[in-house]
Amino acid sequence: MKPPRNTDSVPGEWYIDTACINCGASRHVAPGLIVERNDKSVFVRQPVTPEEQSAAWRAMFVCPTASIRSETKQPRPNAAIFPQQIISGVWRCGFNARSSFGAHSYFAARSDGNLLIDSPRYAAELVKWFDASGGIAHILLSHRDDVADADKYAHQFGSRVWIHCEDSVAVPYATDLLDGSTLSIAAGVRAIPMPGHTRGSVVYLLDDRVLFSGDSLAWSPRDQDLIAFRDACWYSWTELTESLGKLAAYRFEWLLPGHGWLAHLAATEMSARLLALVARMRNG
Repeated sequence: MKPPRNTDSVPGEWYIDTACINCGASRHVAPGLIVERNDKSVFVRQPVTPEEQSAAWRAMFVCPTASIRSETKQPRPNAAIFPQQIISGVWRCGFNARSSFGAHSYFAARSDGNLLIDSPRYAAELVKWFDASGGIAHILLSHRDDVADADKYAHQFGSRVWIHCEDSVAVPYATDLLDGSTLSIAAGVRAIPMPGHTRGSVVYLLDDRVLFSGDSLAWSPRDQDLIAFRDACWYSWTELTESLGKLAAYRFEWLLPGHGWLAHLAATEMSARLLALVARMRNG
């Protein structure tokens, strides 16, 4: 029996049921349609335009608990829903996994071998899309929480699987273990150890432009600033503070997190905001 409609959702065709775990993923892909109320995601208004209809479908396919629903059977749009292109060569995968508490994962197309950063749940249409895009050479895991179905994708595509040795208990099939040093994984791809959220957290930097930050760093639209998650820091807030301080030495313009909102800022502003965040963390 499916969970009931959350009555905080606005009346109409689209709604979110009470099984929502408030991971925030649907809000990230359908901003303006879906908001947080009483620790749940709800539709604040019904989609009207074709773009809003697509966003509602995207919310349905990103939701890890299948809580996004419609009252009647809606025809699926002909346009692709996921993967969703964020910037040239980088896509958000969708099909977020409940085992990762709805964390986002990403696909990056590379001439010397494509990357999957963290993992979605295993989905046939993603497998088909990845295969048509040239497969997956490397699966880059940011930490033990966002592994999801990485093992199935690794088996499907013969991928190398990377994770920090301190979090490797979650990935016994890993082919490559990172340690405390920054490492070049491939041309333009660096793994940067980021202990804090977990002891073995890692961020991945692509072409000194795009940072895949896992659960170590995100953007807050409410604060209009960079944030870290103190309430979800499982290892050490002090270590995370120091890790983020060191990260400010690297150049990046795009921040693509596992949880929280993405951001695009000039590299100089990103660095300045990161240093300001570190100062707040040290003082608070």
